[in-house]
Amino acid sequence: MIGSAPAAISSAPASRQSVCLAGLARRMCSVLYEALLLAALLFLVDFMLLPLTSPQRFDAAHALQLPELPARVLSFCALFAAAAVYFVWSWTGGRRTLPMKTWRMRLVDRAGGPLTYKTAFVRYLAAWIGPGLALCTYVLMKPVGLGGVAVVPLALNYLAAFFDPARQFLHDRIAGTRLLHGLS
Repeated sequence: MIGSAPAAISSAPASRQSVCLAGLARRMCSVLYEALLLAALLFLVDFMLLPLTSPQRFDAAHALQLPELPARVLSFCALFAAAAVYFVWSWTGGRRTLPMKTWRMRLVDRAGGPLTYKTAFVRYLAAWIGPGLALCTYVLMKPVGLGGVAVVPLALNYLAAFFDPARQFLHDRIAGTRLLHGLS
């Protein structure tokens, strides 16, 4: 069953109580909640960058225009960095994001301990595999009118859980992390 949690973790230290891996349905719901919070954060960061990236400098008399390439690159890099800071900080030192707290989940490394900054950053970068492939697919397929196909690899990291024996997301498998359930 998709929502059921796999067996208890055996690699956790003996002093800790046995906890279960978070079920797939619980993790998917957490991802949706996380997407809402991340969207709010990115809107705020993008709004703060508006004076630097807007081609019209807030002149309402003109039609909307796409910013020049350097402004778009600056905006993407700033949004990428803001999301990295949010997630890496939230995943290290035993901290959790709001959706992880709401769904009573904790992110741990292979040994069952809190993540280091390196492991959290690897997990963040690995989470970009699906979106990165989607972006490449869009760039390659748009000229032939098939840009919509880019939606398929977008969710690759999460769809991989349906094929993984332990039902782990791709970025958790790569980073060696696990989401545990049952912790307050």
